Amino acid sequence: MDTVPIFSKRYHVDYGDADFYRKLKLSSLFNYFQDIASLHAEKLGLGVEELHEKQGVTWVLVKMLVQMDRFPVLNEEIIIETWPVEPKRLEFERDFFIKAAKGNNILGRASSSWVIMDVESREIRRTELFPANLPAFCKERAIEGRMGKIKANGQLQHVYNKIVGYSDIDINGHLNNSKYIDYITDCFSIEKHSQYTVDTIQVNYSSEALAGDSIVFYKDISGLESGTVYVEGADEAGAKTYFKACITLK
Repeated sequence: MDTVPIFSKRYHVDYGDADFYRKLKLSSLFNYFQDIASLHAEKLGLGVEELHEKQGVTWVLVKMLVQMDRFPVLNEEIIIETWPVEPKRLEFERDFFIKAAKGNNILGRASSSWVIMDVESREIRRTELFPANLPAFCKERAIEGRMGKIKANGQLQHVYNKIVGYSDIDINGHLNNSKYIDYITDCFSIEKHSQYTVDTIQVNYSSEALAGDSIVFYKDISGLESGTVYVEGADEAGAKTYFKACITLK
């Protein structure tokens, strides 16, 4: 087992990773985070396949907070660094830096919280019950402060409905975390995307969305003039919330 506490990987912003404005899509960045977190977990002996085979559990992302100074552009090379933070009772935290390959200056930073879910029962396992030899934890945090609760401040507007399909589902059998980001950004027009760029985004994933589920998307743009918007996804009955997201714009 490799006990290196900080892991890094170089990424190239390809055509499939960029948007209409030739900048890295937010969902592609979330894919990068998922990729490098998985690679580091494998080096620590905590990879998805190994956990599934030996413990019957898997990693599930429950919160992500991203702060961006500048989005990388098409054909730019970046370096993402990641490291785990000392776990809490139910959550493992992992931080990230996004750096320019040229100059090594920080373009953005992120903090995430993950839980261990039993594959069969879909219940959360406590961290102290999880057998693992983890490396020494870094004290540095990419973003100071805790990720709190998210709620709308104004009237929710219905945007659209989405039925979760085959292409949306990942190896855990539920809607992949990066797909939520595509759906969130689809709540706003091309024109709005040309006027604003994301400064920060926090997403709290509340419930699993499975194939065949219908997600109803709502947004609250009452704070748009001050640069804040809110998006959430719920089931058609309004009994279940799949996620809540708060975005600050610039």
